[in-house]
Amino acid sequence: MAISISADEGLTVGFDIGGTNTRAGVVTAAGEIIASASVRSPESADDMVGAIVSLVDELKADHDIKAVGVAIAGFLDPECEIVRFAPHLPWRGNAPVRKILHDALGLPVRLEHDANAAAWGEYRFGVAQDTDTWVFFALGTGIGATLMHRGEIFRGAFGTAPEFGHITVVPSGRPCSCGKRGCLERYASGTALVDTAQELAHQRSFEDTRLYRRVVEKRVTGDDIMTAARNGDRLALAALASFSQWLGQGLSVVADILDPELIVIGGGVSRDADLFLEDAREHMSSSIVGAGFRPLPRVIRAELGAQAGMIGVADLARQRIEE
Repeated sequence: MAISISADEGLTVGFDIGGTNTRAGVVTAAGEIIASASVRSPESADDMVGAIVSLVDELKADHDIKAVGVAIAGFLDPECEIVRFAPHLPWRGNAPVRKILHDALGLPVRLEHDANAAAWGEYRFGVAQDTDTWVFFALGTGIGATLMHRGEIFRGAFGTAPEFGHITVVPSGRPCSCGKRGCLERYASGTALVDTAQELAHQRSFEDTRLYRRVVEKRVTGDDIMTAARNGDRLALAALASFSQWLGQGLSVVADILDPELIVIGGGVSRDADLFLEDAREHMSSSIVGAGFRPLPRVIRAELGAQAGMIGVADLARQRIEE
């Protein structure tokens, strides 16, 4: 069951720290963002701490802030005290970030992986409320993921689980930034959508499509492809069909291993879920073990959108207030 927290426990700030922008929001115990602020993400660790302190001070001017939560795209230890590695952020080498921020802010601080923070937001206030065993897929530049069971985030022995985006689906396939080849996120992410369109443009006859020249000249984004697909562009639709197939394949692997009751699709790519989610469900249902003879997990779009991480980590920070 979802945790019940009364509204009189005060306001908390949730941070969503990305490689480009650092966003902060004041969040109520009901999961409502009532104020927000943002800055460009600094390049040094000291400047990052300074930016977080400055944003909290700005928000404290009008709100009684009790705790701060920080969602980070990177590897944390199981206790969420240390940032082991964050590829787009300045913290490296087992930096004790939670303590650093606690000392700088003078407030209770909670760190969390960004996908876990978004998943917690959906569990507390979104589409996964009161769900026992479920999985969150954050589709964006890559794939982030979370497994929750009976109200707990599963982290694995060393804090890095679950890396569903780095399941190998194509042996010796596309190179991945993780160092492996053929990872799921190289075929079912916003970046992968562009790569697939480029491959298709060189392999098949799409010269008459409006998107073709922009693709071969590498002037196209995942959002551009989604827009073109809505307008019926054949090249965009072919790339999206491949994306949907691989996503469905990945979901079937997760369902075979974990047998969740629910899979929630979040992240920036989920904005266009109406273009691919039904196809992905069909691919999952046809490739799952025991297809046609077992219950299937529901696969639905997340509800909280880009605010899920801030809302979730602010709610988790509320647990620090009495520590």
